[in-house]
Amino acid sequence: MGILPMSLAEGRKPFATRSLRPIFELSPSWLLPAAIAAANLRGFMTGPETRQGFLDFFRGKGHTIVPSSSLMPDAPNLLFTNAGMNQFVPIFLGEHRPDVDRWPGVIPGLPTRAADTQKCIRAGGKHNDLEDVGLDTYHQTFFEMLGNWSFGDYFKQEAIAWAWELLVDRWSFPPDRLYATVYAPGPGDPAAFDQDAHDGWAPLFSRAGLDPKIHVVRGNKKDNFWMMGDTGPCGPCSEVHVDLTPDGATHGKLVNAGDPRCIEIWNLVFIQFNAAPDGTFAPLPARHVDTGMGFERVCSIVQGTRRFADFTSARISNYETDVFRPLIARVENLCGKRYTSTLPKPGSPGDQPQERIDVAMRVIADHIRTLSFGIADGILPSNEGRGYVLRRILRRAVRYGRRLDMHEPFLHRLVADVASQFGDVFPEIRARASAIGRTIAAEEENFGTTLDRGIELFRSESARLREGRADAAAPPQISGEFAFRLYDTYGFPRDLTELMAREQGLAVDVAGFDRLMADQRERARAAQKKEIIELADTEKLDAPPTRFEGYDHLEFNTRVLVARDRLLVTEASPCYAEMGGQVGDSGLAEIAGRKIAIKDTQRSPSGVFQHQLSEPITAPHGAPLRIAVDRSRRARIEAHHSGTHLLHWALRKVLGDTVGQKGSYVGPDRLRFDFSHPEAVGKDELAEIGRLVAEKIGATDTIQWYERAYDDVRGDRSILQFFGEKYGDRVRVVDIGGYSKELCGGTHARSTADIGFFKIISEGAIAAGVRRVEAVAGTAIIDHVDAERARQEERHAQLRKKRADVAALLALPAGAPPADAWAAFAAREDQLERLENEVREWEKARQKSAAAELHRHAAETAARLISEHGATGSIIAEIPGADGKTLQALADAIRPRFEGAIVLGGVSADRVALVASVPKAKAASLQAGKIISEIAPIVGGRGGGRPDFAQGGGTLPDKLPDALRRARELIG
Repeated sequence: MGILPMSLAEGRKPFATRSLRPIFELSPSWLLPAAIAAANLRGFMTGPETRQGFLDFFRGKGHTIVPSSSLMPDAPNLLFTNAGMNQFVPIFLGEHRPDVDRWPGVIPGLPTRAADTQKCIRAGGKHNDLEDVGLDTYHQTFFEMLGNWSFGDYFKQEAIAWAWELLVDRWSFPPDRLYATVYAPGPGDPAAFDQDAHDGWAPLFSRAGLDPKIHVVRGNKKDNFWMMGDTGPCGPCSEVHVDLTPDGATHGKLVNAGDPRCIEIWNLVFIQFNAAPDGTFAPLPARHVDTGMGFERVCSIVQGTRRFADFTSARISNYETDVFRPLIARVENLCGKRYTSTLPKPGSPGDQPQERIDVAMRVIADHIRTLSFGIADGILPSNEGRGYVLRRILRRAVRYGRRLDMHEPFLHRLVADVASQFGDVFPEIRARASAIGRTIAAEEENFGTTLDRGIELFRSESARLREGRADAAAPPQISGEFAFRLYDTYGFPRDLTELMAREQGLAVDVAGFDRLMADQRERARAAQKKEIIELADTEKLDAPPTRFEGYDHLEFNTRVLVARDRLLVTEASPCYAEMGGQVGDSGLAEIAGRKIAIKDTQRSPSGVFQHQLSEPITAPHGAPLRIAVDRSRRARIEAHHSGTHLLHWALRKVLGDTVGQKGSYVGPDRLRFDFSHPEAVGKDELAEIGRLVAEKIGATDTIQWYERAYDDVRGDRSILQFFGEKYGDRVRVVDIGGYSKELCGGTHARSTADIGFFKIISEGAIAAGVRRVEAVAGTAIIDHVDAERARQEERHAQLRKKRADVAALLALPAGAPPADAWAAFAAREDQLERLENEVREWEKARQKSAAAELHRHAAETAARLISEHGATGSIIAEIPGADGKTLQALADAIRPRFEGAIVLGGVSADRVALVASVPKAKAASLQAGKIISEIAPIVGGRGGGRPDFAQGGGTLPDKLPDALRRARELIG
């Protein structure tokens, strides 16, 4: 379907609530670049006027003006909303009746007609424009799709007539430059020639004095038949193309030819058939219209031709419009460089410095829009799914910022510009600008710490690969292992490595990288596997849901329902089955005088508890048995679970009500609580949170639970409901002292005093806007201290390797209660920090002393060498026992007092070191790098450097005299 194909996703609820109140009286509050502002004064149509004109036009045709849906689609197989019709899919499928006039935030018209401007991202999956952004004038990852829809209302004649009326009569597109395509089936293609569409376009061109045989172009199924999928609603489509050649006389020959001089701007899809699995096409009971117009593309044509006044010197580029120019101007301001609109040759990332600057500015202007709009709709950068796509885009933009010499975080500074420019149209971008900026800044900071190191490693690797490969038929290849190392260690997405490789004329072993990625995923899956029977298998056991008796009983008599191998399913159980972050219980099953350990308890989706046993069991259905929970382990779990509720309460008390639960782990060893918060929790805040929890533990408040009807709980703001659970008719409320109330199905202590000593052990980020706190309570603290003992002792051992007289570690008392064990552990941590600081300062002093001695010795040796060799015009000498650092210091000492070439060599630890220095005035005829490149192979090594200074080395000490002799020959 040309350059802007329409695409459908499956399944979407009618639409996300969003207010459109400000959209339809737009008055841009941001400043345009001077050229565009001047063009506007001459009557050229701006971007906001184009968008507003489209919506006003269709509002006048009875259409309901609908807000853009979220970029996060409901369809599970769709990464992002990527077409304007996504939110209307249920209507097309007949799952939802047309009622758009009743949707939230609309400007109502007819229920069967809609128009909007839809936010779209195409940067992953089937539709992925990411790699092309910046290299041409029209690819973007984020764009707006203007569209109008008919749901069983008007059809082809009206859609075509209105398209002509808007383009020609309202916007003054020259009719002779327009071409309309209609469906003409080829052999084996579905349906018949679209005579109705042809008959809709032909008289319009005829009345304009144009030949329909030229301006109505026929296209086959590939270009002019649209399908939602292999089956389902489908139909012919009709596209409008614009001839942008200087004379506009191509007579339709460039339509659908992939030539940027003739591009599609609007696609009218006529949904009238249903594709059956057997390959047949039957008429639908209701026929629909689905159109899509590329907003940025229309702006580029209108503004690039000075509203059709000049096609000879036209600059048709999305990035030359008032949609992008304000953002590019802001990037110019930040980096101090100028944007000149140059484009690289096809297939090239930019051969000239200015081309690379312009590519970088286009990329950044596009990517900041994608990031801002995506994060505004709740898509946070992460390591999975759509979140990973945003993270890739952000890191790609940061890397392009390096091309503009921006080494400090800068992207977040552009968010305010995006919000100012688009906030009237999309209010969410303005309302969430502050949070968007913080999220991007945190991502920039995290990636920036490793980006420069990764780039330096890449440069070294690419230089190594290019050595000696100038005449090779195929370009050198970055290995899959190296690309994976950049990804795994430095956070480089594969496409970022491919981008840098392409700029250096290198290839990347993509298959090798993917193989290593697959291996890593498999290792991760293997590490997470538990020794339990798959829950999917237990669904075949046809057992009813297990009755849980563990709130009130730790031992319980019940009956066997299934006893197979190491799987035990019972009628009831006191063992808690893993759910809601709380791990499953272990314990003991006693049957027919035999005791078998229960290792874990899991719950199937249908509510069947599966006890995993330590050894096989056989027992008939209905056999009596007794199950006992491991009381000590359960007590630790309950302490951590009740501690989690107190921690949640304290976090909200200190950080505010925006804190919301994002995940948790409650086990016998520790608790982990993930929560929404845009920035790190400060030390003082963390201390206050810990103090509040300790205060409530000391108050010995009662912990109770009770059931309530969910309808009663739903509106009770005193009860936290942040878990995203699908609740039944009745829910369980856990109430601690009246101040902490949460819906929770887990088990708990009876009093806050049962939690015992509580200590937060870590706080950190796990994703943008998501923090994690880990804590330990009660006797679990003793195990934590024992586990950390070895780590402390290893740190101490490393210090002793550096300095033998380091003080001994403080002792950890055996058998101490939790509070005392923690105090001793914390004292050792403080001691280790002091010792590490002392050793660090001691090392600095040693290094400073060694450097001073090195420079003193270098100055003395330099004076001697100048005296001995100065008359010859060059200094070529062996320095016994010298390594590379010594030779460099010696050369640095000689250069200010000597105007000739210097070549020095030394042997240390059986390795040869070489340095060469040539005055810059002589470097044009005698280069240090070439000298080292020539003599280093003689000693079995290699080297290189700048024309004025170079270094090298080798492994053949006996050949050093030969290397220095060759240096004399080269210098002459």
